[in-house]
Amino acid sequence: MMPTTLTLTPGAVSLDQWRAIYQGAVPMLDPACHAQVQRGADTITRIIAKGEPVYGVNTGFGKLASVRIADADLAELQRNIVLSHAAGVGEPMPENVLRLMMALKLASLGVGASGVRVAVLTLLEAMLARGILPVVPAQGSVGASGDLAPLSHMAAAMIGHGEVTVEGVRQPAAAALTEAGLSPLLLGPKEGLALLNGTQFSTAYALAGLFEAERLLQSALVTGALSTEAAKGSDTPFDPRIHSLRGHQGQIDVADTLRRLMANSAIRDSHRDNDVRVQDPYCLRCQPQVMGAALDLLRQAARTLLIEANAVSDNPLVFAEDDSVLSGGNFHAEPVAFAADMVAMAICEIGSLSERRVAMLVDPALSGLPAFLTPKPGLNSGFMIPQVTAAALVSENKQRAYPASVDSIPTSANQEDHVSMAAHGARRLMAMVENGFAVIAIEWLAAAQGCDFHAPLTSSAVLEAARARLRSDVPTLGEDRYFHADIQAALALVRGGALVATVEGLPAVG
Repeated sequence: MMPTTLTLTPGAVSLDQWRAIYQGAVPMLDPACHAQVQRGADTITRIIAKGEPVYGVNTGFGKLASVRIADADLAELQRNIVLSHAAGVGEPMPENVLRLMMALKLASLGVGASGVRVAVLTLLEAMLARGILPVVPAQGSVGASGDLAPLSHMAAAMIGHGEVTVEGVRQPAAAALTEAGLSPLLLGPKEGLALLNGTQFSTAYALAGLFEAERLLQSALVTGALSTEAAKGSDTPFDPRIHSLRGHQGQIDVADTLRRLMANSAIRDSHRDNDVRVQDPYCLRCQPQVMGAALDLLRQAARTLLIEANAVSDNPLVFAEDDSVLSGGNFHAEPVAFAADMVAMAICEIGSLSERRVAMLVDPALSGLPAFLTPKPGLNSGFMIPQVTAAALVSENKQRAYPASVDSIPTSANQEDHVSMAAHGARRLMAMVENGFAVIAIEWLAAAQGCDFHAPLTSSAVLEAARARLRSDVPTLGEDRYFHADIQAALALVRGGALVATVEGLPAVG
C-alpha cells in the first residue's frame, strides 16, 4: 500500500500530522510557502552584497565568529561546517524517527526565516518521497547550539557525502542521489548552517517518545481495569464525584475511562454487596490519581513539543521585511529537554504502578487468588518470575528517569557554556517505553489469568474483548511452560497496538 502524502503548512502543523509522519506518511510543503522562503534567500544575497559581517553568513562559527570569511570562500565555508560537524557516533537513528526529524527540518525551513533557497526544500522533499534516508548516528548532540552532529549527517547526505539507506540497503549518498535522478546540493551562503542548526533531532525523538508513551498509558488503563477485575476490586474509587472535587482533568478522564471499562461486569456485580474488604490497595484504588497525573504530564509535554515542532530554531534568523539578520539562541533545546523529562517521568510511573498490580495479583494474601496465579502452586511456579522481570524493568526505568535537563557541560571553548542535554534526554524515551510495554504485557497476562479463575463469571464486554484478543495468541496457563514465548507474544500485541485497538474512546495526549 502506498504511503499517505501530507501537505504541511509551515508553522501550523498539527500533532496528528506529526504522528502520521512518524507512522509513515510522506510530507510535502504547501507550495505557497516558497515565496517567503525565496524572500529570505534574497535577503541573504543583499546582505552579502553590502559587505557587512553577519554571523554564519560571512564569518566563522561558534568561538570563531569573529573571523571574517571572503566572499569567494562562502560556499566552501558552508561545505566545511557540514563535514566538520558530522561527528556523531553510535547506532543509526531508527528510520521512523529519522523521517520525522527530516520533516521537522523541512517545515522549519519552510517558514522562510532561515535564508535558504527553495532548492533546499525541494531536495529534502524528494529524499523523503523516494525513501533516501541519511545514516545518522544517534549520539553526539548536547541539545545546543542545536543538534549539530546528527543534523550535519543529514546535511552531509544532501551534499553527497556519507551514507544513506534506500529500502533498507545502505549505500553511498552520492550514488543513491544519482540513481534517483537527484543532484547533490551545492550549498549557498548560510544554507549549511541552517540545515545543521536547530532542535529537530531532539524534537523528533521527544515526539516519538510522546506518541509511544500515549499508547503505553492507554494500554495500562485497559490492563489496570482488568487487574482490578482479577482482584475483585471495587469501582467505587472511580466515582466521578470524587474526582470532580479535585479538578485535575487527567484524573477525571482516567476515572471515567476505568469506570466505563468495568461497566456491566458480572465479576464486579458478584462482590458489590457484603464484601468484607473496605479499601483496595493503592495500585487499584489510586489509578485515577496516578495515571491521571501522568496523562496531564504527557498533555503538557505535547503542548510544548507541538510549539517546538512548528518553530524556527536555527541561528541567525532572517527577517526579509527589513533585511535584518538577527543572532539569538532559538537553537537552545531547553523546552524540549523539560518536555522529555516529563515524558520520562510519566513512562516510569505508568510502569511502576503496573508492576505493583502484578505483584498484588501473584500474592494470595492480597488478591485472594491462587499463589502466583497457578492452579497447582508448589509444583508449578506460575507467574513468580514474570513479576521479577517486571520489577527489573521498572528499576531500569527509574534510573533512566533522572532529569537530563539539569545537566550541562560547556562546549565550543566555553562559547556554548550552558547546554540542554535534550538529545539524549529525548533519545532514552524509546528504550523506556519498550520496558514499559513489556511490563504492561506481563500485567495483561497476569490479569487475564486472574480473571480465568473467576469463570464462569465474566467481566465487561470491552474487557472480555481485550482478554479474548490475548487468548487468541496465548492460552491460559495451566502447567508451567516456556514463559518467554508467552511474554513475547503479549508484548508484540501491546507494542503493535492490538490491545488498545480493542477499546474505543481511550484518552489521548492531544
